[in-house]
Amino acid sequence: MAQITLPDECAAITGGQCSLTLSAENYRDLRAMLVQQWPDLDVLLDRYAVAIDGQIYQDAFMEPLNEDSEVFFMPRIEGG
Repeated sequence: MAQITLPDECAAITGGQCSLTLSAENYRDLRAMLVQQWPDLDVLLDRYAVAIDGQIYQDAFMEPLNEDSEVFFMPRIEGG
């Protein structure tokens, strides 16, 4: 089961839950589960990059998740 940490901004949508434990094969499946439970997260999560086990991704859809993975959402890195 992966440990998921959502941005504080999501608390209003998730009923105050910003820390979740879910099982998913990859990030795409994880995001689909989150959006299925809370459809309003779909657009909001587009504004965030994701860190999976310490590696930051702007787009991580096919990145695999292990049962001990940690997934954090953070503001996207723009420009450069």
